Amino acid sequence: MAIVAAVCNSYKLEAVEGIHLAADTYKFALYVNTATLGAATTVYSATDEVPNSGTYVAGGITLVGRVAVLDTGVAIIDWTTDPLWTGATIAAGGGLIYNSTRANKAVAVLSFGGVITSTAGNFLVTLPAAAAATAVVRLA
Repeated sequence: MAIVAAVCNSYKLEAVEGIHLAADTYKFALYVNTATLGAATTVYSATDEVPNSGTYVAGGITLVGRVAVLDTGVAIIDWTTDPLWTGATIAAGGGLIYNSTRANKAVAVLSFGGVITSTAGNFLVTLPAAAAATAVVRLA
């Protein structure tokens, strides 16, 4: 079991098919380090999701400020507000961006490279820069 950072294979095909739209609601859910997430992930699941704590509830948080840009031939989707949960005791190894408007279809997996924790405090996920080499969601 592992969390491996990837744009989900199903999302790549669904993007080409026009399933995911700019007006859709995208969410970010957190998972324990032993979760199995990666390129083969197709849909959000509560299995191995971190437990509710503080402002974190099952299903995660709605991502805000979706933008799409093109950087040196790479299409990028980014969100202008990083996910933040307050008053939370969390131990997470990664997360899943998914489209809740489209039957919770998976978009991308983030791996934290280990367990990140908060204790009755803030848990902030700083999304990578919106650039061809670093953005979470990028299609070349």
